Parts: sequence; structure tokens; C-alpha cells
Amino acid sequence: MTTRLSLFDSPLFLGFDDFEKTVNRLRKSGNEGYPPYNIEQIGDYELRITLAVAGFSMDDLDVEIDQNQLTIRGKQEDDSADRIFLHRGIAARQFQRSFVLADGIEVQSADLNNGLLHINLERVIPESQAVKIKINAADDKNKSKELKAIGVDRSPKE
Repeated sequence: MTTRLSLFDSPLFLGFDDFEKTVNRLRKSGNEGYPPYNIEQIGDYELRITLAVAGFSMDDLDVEIDQNQLTIRGKQEDDSADRIFLHRGIAARQFQRSFVLADGIEVQSADLNNGLLHINLERVIPESQAVKIKINAADDKNKSKELKAIGVDRSPKE
């Protein structure tokens, strides 16, 4: 049996299981260079991913998000059966490009314009979710037998 060590195995990192899964997804996503892309900041809280997808129509492209992973797929029909090429430098090839998005990043829109697929993202800043925790004391007669209970008040802090 092999034991896998991870930074997140420490008992001080509570609830970071999803973060570790995200890091593993990043590692597996691959570094293929097609299609080329840009990532730019277009505002204080806005980002844009632009992919060069010349030759792809809107019907050939699929953009989806699942568990903070944005995946763009392109698949073209190969119509070369009825054509004779003397030179073929433009191949109809499929692709898949994935990006792992941080919590709070939302996809606003996707636009195809002049062979460029623009995916607009926005960072949503959450409101403060501070929670007041009420501490209860145990009865004097049961102090030796019971631990003190800590209750959680889920109402927002004013």
C-alpha cells in the first residue's frame, strides 16, 4: 500500500479537500497550445478570456462550467471527403481548453466575433458573513461530566 502525502493532509487545513481536487484538476488539464488564447483584465473586477477559433462556427463550439472548471470545446465536421487538396495547411481539428476559476468568479457572457471567442468573467465580491458564536456554560453539578457547549448563531452580525 502506498501512502500519498499532501500539503493538505495537515489537521490545520480543515475543509480544503475541494482546493486539493482543484489543484489536481489543474495538473491534469494539460498544456496543449491549441487554440491560442489571451487572458486580460478589462476592469477592476472583470476579466476576459479570448480564444482564436478561426474557422469554427457557433454550432461548432461549446462552453460550459462545472464545479468551477470552465471548459471550451470545439469540433468541426471534416468535409474533406468530397474535396481534393493540393496542400492542406488548415486542419479541421477538435480541441478542449479548460480553466479552473476561483470561487466568486462568474461567467457573464460568451461572444464569437471575427474568429475570436470572448468569454467575459466577473469577480463577485461577497458581503461579509461574520457569525457571532454564543458560548453556553454547563450546570455547576454537571461540570465534571459534561463539556461546555458552543452554539452558533447564524444571524448576520450588525
